[in-house]
Amino acid sequence: MNDILLLKLLQTGDKQAFKFLFDTYFESLCRYMFFYLKDKQDAEEIAMDIFMYIWENCEKIEIKISLKAYLFQAARNRCLNALRDRKESYSLEENEQYEHLRTEICSTLEIDELNHLIEEAVLSLPEKCREVFIKSRHEQLSNQEIAEALQISVKTVEGQITKALKRIKEFLGDQYYYLF
Repeated sequence: MNDILLLKLLQTGDKQAFKFLFDTYFESLCRYMFFYLKDKQDAEEIAMDIFMYIWENCEKIEIKISLKAYLFQAARNRCLNALRDRKESYSLEENEQYEHLRTEICSTLEIDELNHLIEEAVLSLPEKCREVFIKSRHEQLSNQEIAEALQISVKTVEGQITKALKRIKEFLGDQYYYLF
């Protein structure tokens, strides 16, 4: 289900949409938080709190990337707050292992989300523009090779690639401005 549609359904109080969101992400959110908290019950309680917050405040929530990214960012923040509140100290070695694992998980989620967004952006391009862009970036053909294959000028190829990059950049928004 599309995140925008799902959020709109949640905002109308659709219980099925909420159930879908809960069923889709609850377990993976708990596993993710367990890495931080090392306590299954705490992870489940915080996950429940996050879902309750979403249900009660969905009309105020602004999703910039996706619901999945929003959920995992909220989970991370709540885990860090819980750890701060516990005021437990860990050895330097434990902290380093923990930070490495957290960074790896966050990076993987962000890369997956970014790849999905780029794929959506490419699919939203006009047909000719998309075809030129795919030949350039995915098939790694030169502008000359693309021009010959499509029987268009090299200048047209250059223009289409510039147009594609501009549209993809607009599609991705400010969060990923540094990519293009």
